[in-house]
Amino acid sequence: MTNTASILVLVFLAVTFIQSAYDKVFGWQGNVEWLKSHFANTSLLKNNVPAALGIILVLELITGVLTLVGCVQILINGERTYGFYGAVFSCITLIMLLLGQRLAKDYDGARTIAIYFVPAVLAVYWLT
Repeated sequence: MTNTASILVLVFLAVTFIQSAYDKVFGWQGNVEWLKSHFANTSLLKNNVPAALGIILVLELITGVLTLVGCVQILINGERTYGFYGAVFSCITLIMLLLGQRLAKDYDGARTIAIYFVPAVLAVYWLT
């Protein structure tokens, strides 16, 4: 298999984003309350937490579906289109999350997101 690394990274990203979206859907109110306190000192997000969370949820769902479909597509016919778009959406989603952490001055949270960004960028590179 010449696509093993790509498939493994896509599975990693799919699990990451599908699980995160699942948590947001089934723990919406708890997430909103926690994020309101997390972003209380930011002018941009403090009054827009539900909308921002909704945007992130949609991005995570799109990302999760694209990366999962991308894995299947590679396995079935060797095509990389969905995987590539899933990897790109992973990067976009992570940049949005990073922006939020930086606005909240949560540098440890931002560092964690940067760690996830590395395999996402690798996936973009491998699937180009």
